[in-house]
Amino acid sequence: MKPAHRLAELGLALVCLLWGSTFVLVKNALDDISPVLFIGIRFSIATIVLGGVYAMRRKPGKVTWRGGLVAGLFLFIGYFLQTVGLRYTTPAKSGFITGLYIVLVPLLLAAVYRKAPGLSEWIGVVLATIGMGLLTLSTTKFEVGYGEALTVGCALAFAVHILLLGHYSKTMPTEWLTLLQVGTCAVVGLATFPVIEDPLVRWKPDVIIALTVTSLLATALAFYVQTWGQKYTTPTRAALIFSLEPVFAWLTSYVFENEVLTRQAFAGAACILAGILVVELKPLDRRDSAAI
Repeated sequence: MKPAHRLAELGLALVCLLWGSTFVLVKNALDDISPVLFIGIRFSIATIVLGGVYAMRRKPGKVTWRGGLVAGLFLFIGYFLQTVGLRYTTPAKSGFITGLYIVLVPLLLAAVYRKAPGLSEWIGVVLATIGMGLLTLSTTKFEVGYGEALTVGCALAFAVHILLLGHYSKTMPTEWLTLLQVGTCAVVGLATFPVIEDPLVRWKPDVIIALTVTSLLATALAFYVQTWGQKYTTPTRAALIFSLEPVFAWLTSYVFENEVLTRQAFAGAACILAGILVVELKPLDRRDSAAI
């Protein structure tokens, strides 16, 4: 592996740490700010920061818009579903269910390139589905909570976002693509929050801390590093690294919120991680999957 690839994948691991450690912050902040307004403010602050970076580093020449706009739209959908879902589920559960996007990436790639998923993909999907059931279904009733259902939709949107970045990061400048996608998310959030929710904001310390940390570290820095990092690795390898995110989410939830997974939930989380690893490492497939 080339040094640039190692550095890129180390950067993606850092992104996982930043994202996974913010679930608790966002969960606590949502008591005093409505979800879409939170997203709009978070991504607006990040847009201002990234705009300054782009202004300092921009080079003359033509720029394209489509990749950043489309990626930003799916980014907003993912964060909208995840943030609203966090109101109705725990940070650890949200982190593990969000991790399902890691399984979805190779399946969507297979659909795009019209290649049937291999045995490892199918087994991984089955394991992840069982894990999601154990993690989210009540022990007495066969029902999925509202928060968990929204988070599954978030995982699908994030999977599409990773594929879009894998494609456009090879042809668009890192600063421009990062600015466009984050800016699009900010604009959509600010334009829609008065329509799709009852706006609420109380400027308490939890809200201010969550907005500061998520906008500067988990958005501006994280998406810049992700966009740059995906230039040097495949979407599938990126997805494998992102399997660390739900682990970091649970660890921070355990440390700061004392959230202990039940035996059933722990078994579900283990199944999801096992499914993720089977899909990405493909131990049961003999065919060459390097392109994926």
